Amino acid sequence: MKSSLDGKVALVAGATRGAGRAMAVALGAAGAVVYATGRTTRERRSEVGRPETIEETAELVTAAGGTGIAVPTDHLEPEQVRSLVERIDREHGRLDVLVNDVWGGERLIEFSRRVWELDLDKGLRMLRLSLDTHAITSHFALPLLVRRPGGLVVEVTDGTAEFNTAHYRENLLYDLAKYGPIRMAWALAEELREHGGTAVALSPGFLRSEEMLDHFGVTEANWRDAVEKEPYFAIAESPAFVGRAVVALATDPARARWSGQSLSSGQLAAHYGFTDVDGSRPDAFRYIEEVRYGGREAAAEDYR
Repeated sequence: MKSSLDGKVALVAGATRGAGRAMAVALGAAGAVVYATGRTTRERRSEVGRPETIEETAELVTAAGGTGIAVPTDHLEPEQVRSLVERIDREHGRLDVLVNDVWGGERLIEFSRRVWELDLDKGLRMLRLSLDTHAITSHFALPLLVRRPGGLVVEVTDGTAEFNTAHYRENLLYDLAKYGPIRMAWALAEELREHGGTAVALSPGFLRSEEMLDHFGVTEANWRDAVEKEPYFAIAESPAFVGRAVVALATDPARARWSGQSLSSGQLAAHYGFTDVDGSRPDAFRYIEEVRYGGREAAAEDYR
């Protein structure tokens, strides 16, 4: 059977693990050729120090029904990104979806510290990982994407524009790092409009990434065991949820209606009708606003 993204080419920048890996696999399951990039390979780990590799991601993409291609890339290095895009052009001559998901800054976050108390080197590194990588990637990839109308750019971040405007993220530089991609998506929407392209910012909710599961000492199979320690974890979503959100956008012929907007996985699930792997539709940001900040008496499970 023909899949909905057959013949389409996607680049998921930052596809080693978590949301990036899930988005790459979901695009592959829809039939796309997916270039999966990152710094951790089977030969070398990045500064993040985790075991997941881009080769594994590419294999998962292929197993899901697409074509996965792993390309080791440091997106802070312009020449590496230039080479990556030249390879995509040489091998396929097109780029239909760009997912800017590069991050890897969790280990650098120092919550509840004033800016004068922060480790400046860590903070500036965090900004570079979140902002410079996305700008460099767009600089080189968008000339290929705009060759055909209908291209999609997804700027992945943590928090929607509404949420991040209303709530300080407990660290000035982290706050900037996570609001930046939202503004990038708005600006890219302006630049892509005349080329028939769409750009959005997209945030998962409370993500059950590999790192978060390890933090709570659980696996995807028994993740609910962590709810006793952290009740808020009951609203957590699998990485597949945001992966399905990207596919919903990529396969929607009317996706331009979202261009420039800041979206969440829960919001798009309600609109498009997809679910998480367990059949639920977690809406983490509505829960946070209404229960954690709004004082409503409700359980996280009521928002799934």
